[in-house]
Amino acid sequence: MTEQQSTIGEAIDALTRSVGIRADAQISQGASAASCSNCSNARLCLPHGLERAKLNEFECMVDELGPLHAGNFVFRDGDEFNALYAVRAGMVKTYTIDREGREQITGFYLPGELIGLDAIHCERYRNHALALDTSIVCRMNFARVQELALRWPELQNELMCTLSRGLAETDKLRGEYSADERMAGFLVDLARRLEQRGYSAKRLYLLMERRDIANFLGMAKETISRVLRRFQDEGLIAVDRREVLLLNRERLDNLAGAVLRD
Repeated sequence: MTEQQSTIGEAIDALTRSVGIRADAQISQGASAASCSNCSNARLCLPHGLERAKLNEFECMVDELGPLHAGNFVFRDGDEFNALYAVRAGMVKTYTIDREGREQITGFYLPGELIGLDAIHCERYRNHALALDTSIVCRMNFARVQELALRWPELQNELMCTLSRGLAETDKLRGEYSADERMAGFLVDLARRLEQRGYSAKRLYLLMERRDIANFLGMAKETISRVLRRFQDEGLIAVDRREVLLLNRERLDNLAGAVLRD
């Protein structure tokens, strides 16, 4: 193995070990009242569009939990459903375990994204939600959310839009896509979501392990490594430990187009 190949391999390992946005480790442990008005991601969450008086009332039912450390659960599969959770900082992954003990990752959630929507109809959480790094979440009592939504049409509309987006997200990877298309779709989708949050759309910080990416995309770990190495060799990306720089966004967008349904 050449020195260059070794360096690329180490970079790919670092790349696939991590993707995310780190939380501020100085935030105190435990639950406290959340301030939606001071949250940079509030526009991406349920309070979006509420006038000041309504926003203040909404904040009274929101508790901020954290910091949660890597490996801490937000909730577990089968727990009684009583709240929606919004990621405020960090990253959370959701996954299920089948009868044979196999893990299936169902999503990676960034700040401003809601977790637990799929539990509404059965009144129990349908997957595990696990912090991938130091994270903070906001807990919203669902009974109170329902009560306010009946009084505030704009909140009801926002909740329906969020549910609709969630259904669209789960449908993204269904189809006979190539490994290159799936990987490009993953990178481009993450870049777009980071850009919405005010982060660079070209420089990504990875936080999940290689096996998590492979599991989520329905690919083998070895395939993930080959695709990332090929992308780097072709000048589509550059890897530096935990960071991946998108060098040729046009080609990546073209590859991702079918998966993301542009």
